[in-house]
Amino acid sequence: MLDRLVDKVLGLPAAVVPKPVVTRDLVIPMPDGARLLADRYRPPGTEPLPVVLVRSPYGRRGAMGLLFGAVFARRGFQVVVQSVRGTFGSGGEFRAFRQEKEDGLATAAWLRQQPWCDGRLAMAGASYLGHTQWAVAPYLDPPLEAMCLGVTGSEFTTAFYPGGVLALDNMLSWSATIGRQEERFAAVPNPVQTKRTRAAMSHLPLRHADVAAIGKPVPFLEDVTTHAESPESWAETDHSGGLDALTTPTSMVTGWYDLFLARQLRDFKALQAAGTRTRLTVGPWKHGEPASFRPMVADQASWLAAHLLDDRVQLRRPPVRIFLQRADRWLDFEQWPPAESEPRFLHLRAAGGLADERPGEATPDVFTYDPADPTPTVGGPMLTGEAKQHDNRAVEARSDVLVYTGMPLERDLDVIGEVSATVHVRTSTGHADVFVRLCDVDAKGVSLNVTDGVLRLPTGDGIATAEVALDPTAYRFRRGHRLRVQVSGGAFPRFARNHGNGQPTADAVAAVPTRFEVFHDPEHPSGISLAVFG
Repeated sequence: MLDRLVDKVLGLPAAVVPKPVVTRDLVIPMPDGARLLADRYRPPGTEPLPVVLVRSPYGRRGAMGLLFGAVFARRGFQVVVQSVRGTFGSGGEFRAFRQEKEDGLATAAWLRQQPWCDGRLAMAGASYLGHTQWAVAPYLDPPLEAMCLGVTGSEFTTAFYPGGVLALDNMLSWSATIGRQEERFAAVPNPVQTKRTRAAMSHLPLRHADVAAIGKPVPFLEDVTTHAESPESWAETDHSGGLDALTTPTSMVTGWYDLFLARQLRDFKALQAAGTRTRLTVGPWKHGEPASFRPMVADQASWLAAHLLDDRVQLRRPPVRIFLQRADRWLDFEQWPPAESEPRFLHLRAAGGLADERPGEATPDVFTYDPADPTPTVGGPMLTGEAKQHDNRAVEARSDVLVYTGMPLERDLDVIGEVSATVHVRTSTGHADVFVRLCDVDAKGVSLNVTDGVLRLPTGDGIATAEVALDPTAYRFRRGHRLRVQVSGGAFPRFARNHGNGQPTADAVAAVPTRFEVFHDPEHPSGISLAVFG
């Protein structure tokens, strides 16, 4: 009864296996002697079958076993759900992201030696479970039969440090989760703990924010804060270098407010350019949003069926399917970004204007960013807190935020593709970040964030040209609405504050206010570049 209910909620077709056989706590040895535990789900019978491998740091029972074990096994797949090193009974120490290549390859070799495996392997999963796929796929010989990549990327460093700035909210939220996940009742919502974690985002120095949040150190937070100024230390976890040679068919699902969106779209473009069979679905979701589970699981089940069970029906759809926000419709394309989208540059103008026309002579706009009272976060691609779209008017009223607004639109404007900003800026300290956000302003003045980006400026005292990459989007600005661009010195606690003195992110305590000058004149044409569709 429960199985049928789960299948119905997920919108899956009727199961072909009424009751899979489950073998708990398989012991899979690693070359260094560590023993990792896994659960195996299979259809009844003794013949060798391909294996769908799912490697997770979040446990192999509960939601992981349900979504990727039992559900897939009822569709006729043999599934092995493994707890990665140092988690939920598996031996060794959990060092997030840094151990998955060696352990994943050793697991794949062990599986292929088992009499119940026919030698064919595929992988599935989302988020960190997608990272464990990328840690194996470019290096495995023979290659995987298929990859199912939900809300993930071939490297995570650009999500740790977007634009060179520590993504504090997401990093501390995840650290607090993995630091407590094996405690009793950790899965039960705990408002007190949530409040404590959010308060810890203001703790200084940041290297000890984990203790402030959950009362004990979390090695990942130490790692990610300590290396904020040296992201190259994560090179071993970057698997993007093998994209052009990857032959494994891949299917990707992500959301417009997912923290890995930009990386996943770059992965898709690279695979498509290399001729690899790949498809992409982008919906109106944030990371881990329950509304995304149904399309994601259905996508992965159909991709596995196509490449392991020779059910090719679902391969007939176009390779790109995206949701156009505020139009409430899905669109299909042959590539990302769509070939029909054309660039359009809107200039920042005097008196807070935003227009196609190049600016005339104008004095720079000025504001001061104070790390002691940092510009706050409102919405965006967040793991916790107020994610997605929210009213930005309170933030836009602050003296440390510049606002540039266009005229009411005479017709609907669809922006589908990549978005970037060019901001010419000079700072008083030579140590600063630039945050740029695109908003949709309705007739009542409500300003909703659409996409944004941040960049750490190079150290110096001259005029810097900040090329800020905003997240890609697909969004309809309605007739009568106005486009608005915000420019500020940060968005806290989503991004760690810049202390204005060059101190390392992990250890900075003292703070120096920074005066910004934003130029928008004929020699310094600041503005935003949009991909306009149609």
